[in-house]
Amino acid sequence: MSVAPVDAGFVDSVDRATGKVVARIAATDPADLPPYFARARLAQKAWAAKAVRERCVFLRRLGRVAFERRAEIVDAISGETGKPRAEATFAEILLVLDTIEFVAKRAPGWLRPVRVPHHNLVMKAKSAWIEYEPYGVLAIISPWNYPFSIPMLEIVTGLAAGNAVVLKPSEMTPGTGQLIGELVRAAGFPDGLLQVAQGGGEVGAALIGSEAVGAARPDKVFFTGSIETGRRIAEACGRALIPSVLELGGNDAMIVLADANLETASSAAVWGGMMNCGQACVSVERIYVEQPVAQKFADLCAEKAGRLRVGPPSDVRSDIGPMIGSQQISRVEEKVSEAVELGAQVMVGGHRRREAGNNFYEPTVVTGANHSMRLMTEETFGPVIAIEAVASSDEAIERANASKYGLSASVWTGDRKRGRKIASRLAAGAVMVNDVASYFGISEAPHGGQRASGWGRSHSRLGVMETVQVKYVDMDRLPGVAKPWWFGYGESLAKAADRYVEFAFAPSPLRKLRALTGKDSALRTIFRRNRV
Repeated sequence: MSVAPVDAGFVDSVDRATGKVVARIAATDPADLPPYFARARLAQKAWAAKAVRERCVFLRRLGRVAFERRAEIVDAISGETGKPRAEATFAEILLVLDTIEFVAKRAPGWLRPVRVPHHNLVMKAKSAWIEYEPYGVLAIISPWNYPFSIPMLEIVTGLAAGNAVVLKPSEMTPGTGQLIGELVRAAGFPDGLLQVAQGGGEVGAALIGSEAVGAARPDKVFFTGSIETGRRIAEACGRALIPSVLELGGNDAMIVLADANLETASSAAVWGGMMNCGQACVSVERIYVEQPVAQKFADLCAEKAGRLRVGPPSDVRSDIGPMIGSQQISRVEEKVSEAVELGAQVMVGGHRRREAGNNFYEPTVVTGANHSMRLMTEETFGPVIAIEAVASSDEAIERANASKYGLSASVWTGDRKRGRKIASRLAAGAVMVNDVASYFGISEAPHGGQRASGWGRSHSRLGVMETVQVKYVDMDRLPGVAKPWWFGYGESLAKAADRYVEFAFAPSPLRKLRALTGKDSALRTIFRRNRV
């Protein structure tokens, strides 16, 4: 990952197309974080006391503010990430506004206490329910590739559930992070409920470092980023016994069967692999195509990728903007070069587009790929799709699952039933049949991975549940009755316990009846223990 300058107490907001610094934003001194948590806990206590519906009124207000200021938000996103304005609108503005509406409408029902009926005969003398309580203060450490939508989805669910939030945006996109704080303030949320801590990795480490104790640390951590950083965060959370949700990227597989609509599938592959310059955790990176259609599919992908317009986001005709920085481009170049040395062929692209600027890389289609190449086994995070021909769907499934990652995948076929069966065999947090990546924009769809792609979920009801602790509450309806399992052990109670097991689980109705009414029955013992 490229690193933005963090110098003399500032982080720079950089225009990716030109490389110019457009703003210098004050960085947070890690030593100043304890007051952040103090303010957050004070605000959270009053916030959690509000009814869920009242909290959702604030969320809707936030949605209106974001809607009215959407052009300003798109400017910030496109400038700091380089993504085209259309992508910033679809993948960030639209997604956030839809999530706010979705959560504000459903959170009151999701967070309402739930009655728990008991199936056990003895336990039917109890009333019980499950309550959902906020954790308290959430730390959200967010990435640069979707600097608005990813943190906002977690902020919205966290606030709806009654939490406060300390947000640490990427040092690559500090301007968008600062804008999030401004939007929350403009929506009238209580002071201290959401605070933005700016800076590099040292600030993120200090949020959850082992030196932080008690009230000066978060109650749960949400992180989206690389495996390497995620591992360090998991270790720090483990030492401090802080729960976490980690989304650590992917190397997403696409399976194209011989009966697929190749025109549609190739268009999806090019978009899925190259949107946001391929810098998306759910980007299509490796494609397994059944042999009879592999060449035709590759030709279609190359033709469509070659037509994409590379340019700055200021040009609304641009399909592919600049990448986040030169270091990331170098990583992509290394993997493509290695693949060629090992026998792969570049059908289109494969070079920097220097006439456009220092951060531009051509849309690239590679064929003849295999698992000896890092292009197929590691996350590339660039506008590159790699294609491998396979003999059968079984081989495609085996190849797709032969990965340390497990975020998302897709299957392309004209047989929906077959597609559904293959989806069930893929080791991924989400699988789309005849579509790619767009599940991330579906509010009902949980997002998260398996294996090295992390744990926990965002989006959907499951995302809201990640921000609450579950409490079981039990009330006895017969408070004056001694329980048969309390002290006072002896031979009669031991026999009564065995009779109750007989009554509850014997396969014969006659044996159940004898256990209930016999001399040493559980029922008789209970009556004796509670005689007045």
